[in-house]
Amino acid sequence: MRTRIAPTPSGFLHAGNAFNFLVTDRLAKALGAKVLLRIDDLDAERVRPEYVEDIFHSLDWLGIKPDEGPSGPEDFARNWSQQHRIERNKEFAEGLRKQGALYACSCSRTELEEMTRTGAVHHCRVRDPEALEPGTPWRLRIPEHCPVEVPGFDGGSTTVDLAPMMQDPVILQRESGRPSYQVASLCDDVDRGITFIVRGEDLLPSTACQLLLARLLGEVAFARVLFHHHPLALGADGLKLSKSAGATSLMALRENGGSPRSLVAAAVAYADALVKEFKP
Repeated sequence: MRTRIAPTPSGFLHAGNAFNFLVTDRLAKALGAKVLLRIDDLDAERVRPEYVEDIFHSLDWLGIKPDEGPSGPEDFARNWSQQHRIERNKEFAEGLRKQGALYACSCSRTELEEMTRTGAVHHCRVRDPEALEPGTPWRLRIPEHCPVEVPGFDGGSTTVDLAPMMQDPVILQRESGRPSYQVASLCDDVDRGITFIVRGEDLLPSTACQLLLARLLGEVAFARVLFHHHPLALGADGLKLSKSAGATSLMALRENGGSPRSLVAAAVAYADALVKEFKP
Protein backbone atom coordinates (compact mmCIF):
# COMPACT_ATOMS: atom_id res chain seq x y z
CA MET A 1 0.00 0.00 0.00
CA ARG A 2 1.19 3.50 -0.80
CA THR A 3 0.00 6.99 0.07
CA ARG A 4 1.38 10.50 -0.21
CA ILE A 5 1.76 13.82 1.53
CA ALA A 6 1.38 16.55 -1.10
CA PRO A 7 1.98 20.10 0.16
CA THR A 8 1.99 23.10 -2.17
CA PRO A 9 4.85 25.60 -1.61
CA SER A 10 2.70 28.70 -2.12
CA GLY A 11 2.90 29.88 1.49
CA PHE A 12 3.94 28.79 4.98
CA LEU A 13 2.16 25.65 6.19
CA HIS A 14 -0.46 25.85 8.94
CA ALA A 15 -2.10 23.58 11.52
CA GLY A 16 -4.57 22.24 8.97
CA ASN A 17 -1.73 21.01 6.79
CA ALA A 18 -0.06 19.47 9.85
CA PHE A 19 -3.24 17.58 10.76
CA ASN A 20 -3.48 16.12 7.25
CA PHE A 21 0.18 15.08 7.22
CA LEU A 22 -0.03 13.52 10.69
CA VAL A 23 -3.22 11.59 9.95
CA THR A 24 -1.73 10.29 6.69
CA ASP A 25 1.50 9.27 8.41
CA ARG A 26 -0.30 7.55 11.31
CA LEU A 27 -2.57 5.63 8.93
CA ALA A 28 0.40 4.53 6.85
CA LYS A 29 2.20 3.18 9.91
CA ALA A 30 -0.92 1.35 11.11
CA LEU A 31 -1.59 -0.18 7.70
CA GLY A 32 2.02 -0.96 6.78
CA ALA A 33 1.96 1.50 3.87
CA LYS A 34 4.76 3.58 2.36
CA VAL A 35 4.53 7.39 2.43
CA LEU A 36 5.73 9.47 -0.52
CA LEU A 37 6.51 13.16 -0.13
CA ARG A 38 5.25 14.96 -3.24
CA ILE A 39 5.63 18.73 -3.42
CA ASP A 40 3.12 20.28 -5.83
CA ASP A 41 5.15 23.09 -7.41
CA LEU A 42 3.47 23.09 -10.83
CA ASP A 43 2.40 26.72 -10.35
CA ALA A 44 6.01 27.92 -10.46
CA GLU A 45 5.14 31.63 -10.22
CA ARG A 46 3.83 31.18 -6.66
CA VAL A 47 6.71 29.05 -5.38
CA ARG A 48 9.33 30.63 -3.11
CA PRO A 49 12.48 28.95 -1.73
CA GLU A 50 11.43 29.77 1.83
CA TYR A 51 8.12 27.95 1.30
CA VAL A 52 9.91 24.83 0.05
CA GLU A 53 12.30 24.94 3.02
CA ASP A 54 9.33 25.34 5.37
CA ILE A 55 7.94 22.00 4.19
CA PHE A 56 11.06 20.14 5.29
CA HIS A 57 11.35 22.07 8.56
CA SER A 58 7.68 21.36 9.32
CA LEU A 59 7.89 17.63 8.61
CA ASP A 60 10.95 17.37 10.83
CA TRP A 61 9.22 19.33 13.62
CA LEU A 62 6.19 17.03 13.37
CA GLY A 63 8.37 13.92 13.47
CA ILE A 64 7.32 12.73 10.01
CA LYS A 65 9.89 10.85 7.91
CA PRO A 66 8.54 9.97 4.46
CA ASP A 67 9.69 6.68 2.95
CA GLU A 68 10.19 8.19 -0.51
CA GLY A 69 10.64 11.62 -2.03
CA PRO A 70 13.13 14.49 -1.81
CA SER A 71 15.50 14.65 1.14
CA GLY A 72 15.73 18.46 1.04
CA PRO A 73 15.26 21.54 -1.15
CA GLU A 74 18.23 20.83 -3.43
CA ASP A 75 17.25 17.20 -4.01
CA PHE A 76 13.69 18.37 -4.68
CA ALA A 77 14.72 20.94 -7.29
CA ARG A 78 17.11 18.54 -8.98
CA ASN A 79 15.10 15.32 -9.01
CA TRP A 80 11.52 15.67 -7.76
CA SER A 81 10.04 18.97 -8.96
CA GLN A 82 6.85 18.64 -10.99
CA GLN A 83 8.50 20.88 -13.58
CA HIS A 84 10.41 17.74 -14.67
CA ARG A 85 7.14 15.92 -15.36
CA ILE A 86 5.36 18.44 -17.56
CA GLU A 87 5.83 16.39 -20.73
CA ARG A 88 4.40 13.32 -18.99
CA ASN A 89 1.43 15.39 -17.79
CA LYS A 90 0.90 16.60 -21.34
CA GLU A 91 0.46 12.99 -22.47
CA PHE A 92 -2.57 12.72 -20.18
CA ALA A 93 -3.96 16.05 -21.40
CA GLU A 94 -3.44 15.10 -25.03
CA GLY A 95 -5.25 11.80 -24.45
CA LEU A 96 -8.25 13.74 -23.18
CA ARG A 97 -8.14 16.18 -26.09
CA LYS A 98 -7.97 13.41 -28.71
CA GLN A 99 -11.16 11.80 -27.45
CA GLY A 100 -13.04 15.11 -27.49
CA ALA A 101 -13.30 15.54 -23.72
CA LEU A 102 -11.75 19.02 -23.90
CA TYR A 103 -12.75 22.26 -25.59
CA ALA A 104 -10.92 25.52 -26.20
CA CYS A 105 -12.28 28.34 -24.04
CA SER A 106 -11.20 31.97 -23.67
CA CYS A 107 -13.70 32.78 -20.88
CA SER A 108 -12.52 33.88 -17.45
CA ARG A 109 -13.70 32.25 -14.25
CA THR A 110 -15.85 35.31 -13.52
CA GLU A 111 -17.52 35.05 -16.94
CA LEU A 112 -18.23 31.36 -16.38
CA GLU A 113 -19.76 32.09 -12.98
CA GLU A 114 -21.99 34.74 -14.55
CA MET A 115 -23.13 32.29 -17.26
CA THR A 116 -23.96 29.73 -14.60
CA ARG A 117 -25.89 32.30 -12.57
CA THR A 118 -27.91 33.61 -15.51
CA GLY A 119 -28.26 30.36 -17.46
CA ALA A 120 -26.58 31.90 -20.51
CA VAL A 121 -25.31 29.60 -23.27
CA HIS A 122 -21.60 28.84 -23.08
CA HIS A 123 -20.72 29.11 -26.76
CA CYS A 124 -17.11 27.91 -26.35
CA ARG A 125 -18.44 24.43 -25.64
CA VAL A 126 -19.75 24.11 -29.20
CA ARG A 127 -17.44 26.47 -31.06
CA ASP A 128 -14.78 25.24 -33.50
CA PRO A 129 -11.53 25.46 -31.48
CA GLU A 130 -9.70 26.69 -34.56
CA ALA A 131 -11.85 29.83 -34.48
CA LEU A 132 -10.23 30.93 -31.23
CA GLU A 133 -6.92 32.69 -30.79
CA PRO A 134 -3.79 30.54 -30.48
CA GLY A 135 -2.89 29.96 -26.85
CA THR A 136 -6.51 29.62 -25.69
CA PRO A 137 -6.73 27.21 -22.72
CA TRP A 138 -8.40 23.80 -22.99
CA ARG A 139 -11.17 23.00 -20.48
CA LEU A 140 -12.74 19.69 -19.49
CA ARG A 141 -16.33 19.36 -20.67
CA ILE A 142 -18.19 18.16 -17.55
CA PRO A 143 -21.57 16.62 -18.48
CA GLU A 144 -24.73 18.30 -17.17
CA HIS A 145 -25.27 15.29 -14.91
CA CYS A 146 -21.96 13.70 -13.92
CA PRO A 147 -22.17 11.02 -11.20
CA VAL A 148 -18.76 9.95 -9.87
CA GLU A 149 -18.23 7.10 -7.43
CA VAL A 150 -15.69 7.89 -4.70
CA PRO A 151 -14.39 4.73 -2.92
CA GLY A 152 -14.11 5.13 0.86
CA PHE A 153 -12.03 3.63 3.64
CA ASP A 154 -14.96 1.65 5.04
CA GLY A 155 -15.27 -0.55 1.95
CA GLY A 156 -18.22 1.41 0.62
CA SER A 157 -18.40 4.37 -1.74
CA THR A 158 -20.14 7.70 -2.10
CA THR A 159 -21.58 8.89 -5.39
CA VAL A 160 -21.34 12.62 -6.00
CA ASP A 161 -22.49 14.75 -8.93
CA LEU A 162 -19.46 16.70 -10.15
CA ALA A 163 -21.44 19.11 -12.34
CA PRO A 164 -22.74 21.42 -9.57
CA MET A 165 -19.49 21.09 -7.60
CA MET A 166 -17.05 22.39 -10.19
CA GLN A 167 -17.04 24.56 -13.30
CA ASP A 168 -15.35 23.09 -16.35
CA PRO A 169 -11.71 23.18 -15.16
CA VAL A 170 -8.74 24.23 -17.25
CA ILE A 171 -6.76 21.12 -18.19
CA LEU A 172 -4.06 22.66 -20.37
CA GLN A 173 -2.81 26.23 -20.62
CA ARG A 174 -2.08 26.34 -24.34
CA GLU A 175 0.04 29.48 -24.19
CA SER A 176 2.44 28.21 -21.53
CA GLY A 177 1.88 24.56 -22.42
CA ARG A 178 1.48 23.80 -18.72
CA PRO A 179 -1.05 21.17 -17.62
CA SER A 180 -3.31 21.94 -14.66
CA TYR A 181 -3.18 20.65 -11.09
CA GLN A 182 -5.98 18.16 -11.80
CA VAL A 183 -3.97 16.45 -14.53
CA ALA A 184 -0.62 16.64 -12.70
CA SER A 185 -2.04 15.23 -9.47
CA LEU A 186 -3.74 12.33 -11.26
CA CYS A 187 -0.65 11.59 -13.35
CA ASP A 188 1.61 11.52 -10.27
CA ASP A 189 -0.75 9.30 -8.29
CA VAL A 190 -1.09 6.86 -11.20
CA ASP A 191 2.64 6.70 -11.91
CA ARG A 192 3.58 6.33 -8.22
CA GLY A 193 1.03 3.58 -7.63
CA ILE A 194 -0.82 5.41 -4.85
CA THR A 195 -3.51 3.23 -3.21
CA PHE A 196 -5.09 5.55 -0.64
CA ILE A 197 -5.34 9.31 -0.19
CA VAL A 198 -6.27 11.47 2.80
CA ARG A 199 -7.56 14.95 1.91
CA GLY A 200 -9.46 17.83 3.43
CA GLU A 201 -13.19 17.84 2.68
CA ASP A 202 -12.71 20.96 0.54
CA LEU A 203 -10.91 18.79 -2.02
CA LEU A 204 -13.83 16.44 -2.65
CA PRO A 205 -14.54 18.21 -5.99
CA SER A 206 -10.91 17.65 -7.02
CA THR A 207 -11.18 13.97 -6.08
CA ALA A 208 -14.32 13.60 -8.19
CA CYS A 209 -12.70 15.47 -11.08
CA GLN A 210 -9.60 13.29 -11.01
CA LEU A 211 -11.68 10.11 -10.85
CA LEU A 212 -13.58 11.36 -13.91
CA LEU A 213 -10.34 12.06 -15.76
CA ALA A 214 -9.04 8.60 -14.86
CA ARG A 215 -12.26 7.03 -16.16
CA LEU A 216 -11.96 8.93 -19.44
CA LEU A 217 -8.32 7.90 -19.82
CA GLY A 218 -8.94 4.26 -18.95
CA GLU A 219 -6.74 4.43 -15.83
CA VAL A 220 -8.73 1.72 -14.06
CA ALA A 221 -6.31 1.33 -11.14
CA PHE A 222 -7.10 4.87 -9.95
CA ALA A 223 -10.78 3.93 -9.64
CA ARG A 224 -9.69 1.54 -6.84
CA VAL A 225 -7.83 4.19 -4.83
CA LEU A 226 -9.46 4.69 -1.42
CA PHE A 227 -10.21 8.23 -0.23
CA HIS A 228 -10.92 9.87 3.09
CA HIS A 229 -11.90 13.55 3.30
CA HIS A 230 -11.47 14.93 6.80
CA PRO A 231 -13.02 18.09 8.30
CA LEU A 232 -10.99 21.27 7.90
CA ALA A 233 -9.10 22.98 10.70
CA LEU A 234 -10.62 26.41 11.31
CA GLY A 235 -9.17 29.59 12.75
CA ALA A 236 -10.50 31.49 15.75
CA ASP A 237 -12.76 33.42 13.34
CA GLY A 238 -14.37 30.18 12.18
CA LEU A 239 -12.84 30.48 8.70
CA LYS A 240 -10.68 27.96 6.88
CA LEU A 241 -6.98 28.44 7.62
CA SER A 242 -4.84 29.75 4.77
CA LYS A 243 -1.11 29.68 4.19
CA SER A 244 0.52 32.74 5.74
CA ALA A 245 3.27 33.88 8.07
CA GLY A 246 0.70 34.67 10.74
CA ALA A 247 0.20 33.19 14.18
CA THR A 248 -1.41 30.03 12.77
CA SER A 249 1.61 29.08 10.64
CA LEU A 250 3.78 26.18 11.75
CA MET A 251 6.79 28.44 11.28
CA ALA A 252 5.44 30.88 13.89
CA LEU A 253 4.71 28.02 16.29
CA ARG A 254 8.23 26.66 15.90
CA GLU A 255 9.89 30.04 16.29
CA ASN A 256 7.85 30.76 19.43
CA GLY A 257 9.02 27.55 21.03
CA GLY A 258 5.74 25.74 20.52
CA SER A 259 5.32 21.98 20.58
CA PRO A 260 3.43 19.84 18.06
CA ARG A 261 2.22 17.61 20.91
CA SER A 262 -1.44 18.66 20.76
CA LEU A 263 -1.52 18.44 16.96
CA VAL A 264 -0.01 14.96 17.08
CA ALA A 265 -2.45 13.79 19.76
CA ALA A 266 -5.49 15.00 17.80
CA ALA A 267 -4.27 13.41 14.57
CA VAL A 268 -3.41 10.10 16.23
CA ALA A 269 -6.85 9.84 17.84
CA TYR A 270 -8.54 10.65 14.52
CA ALA A 271 -6.40 8.22 12.51
CA ASP A 272 -6.77 5.38 15.02
CA ALA A 273 -10.56 5.68 14.83
CA LEU A 274 -10.33 5.59 11.04
CA VAL A 275 -8.18 2.44 11.08
CA LYS A 276 -10.94 0.57 12.91
CA GLU A 277 -13.32 1.05 9.98
CA PHE A 278 -10.74 0.50 7.25
CA LYS A 279 -11.72 -2.24 4.77
CA PRO A 280 -9.34 -2.49 1.83
